[in-house]
Amino acid sequence: MLKGILQYAHTLLDKSVNKGETVIDATCGNGHDTLFLSKLVGEEGHVLAFDIQQQAITNTKKRLEQNKRTNVSLIHDSHAHIEKYIQLEKHGPIGGAIFNLGYLPRSDKTVITKGDTTVQAMKAILKVLKKDGLIVAVIYHGHEGGEEEKNEVLQFTSALDQKEYKVIKYGFINQKNNPPFIVAIQKLK
Repeated sequence: MLKGILQYAHTLLDKSVNKGETVIDATCGNGHDTLFLSKLVGEEGHVLAFDIQQQAITNTKKRLEQNKRTNVSLIHDSHAHIEKYIQLEKHGPIGGAIFNLGYLPRSDKTVITKGDTTVQAMKAILKVLKKDGLIVAVIYHGHEGGEEEKNEVLQFTSALDQKEYKVIKYGFINQKNNPPFIVAIQKLK
């Protein structure tokens, strides 16, 4: 009955994102979330998928091609620069966003997401997120640098005004080795 972390992240977005909307995969990695979002918004919707690693862009492009998905813009840039890629007049309010924080699986574990750039990206998305839209962050923190990022994200999200945002933390507390957890932000206004 309890959903796994990634399954729950997708469930949250499935309940809040509509066909035809523009959504963001802030860390496209191997393309699993990008593909999910592409199907979720349908051909009339659009996904902006970011990653700083060329390997991630290549892996995601391959996954999208295998699944014949064409409604995605792959952006080889840091999610810290999201703001320069979002055009409200073109995209409308953003329907939702997902982050998978940490490092690209089966790659260089020294290339990691960082708290300051993640918070910067979250702030930019919140400015253009639709009412009742969600940002879902899956926080992997068992690697070097992960604890710092976790703390920065929790500090930022915990301080969001409760009149403007609802924030939840979802995770399993009886798992060993720093299990990942979710922080989800719902914009109320």
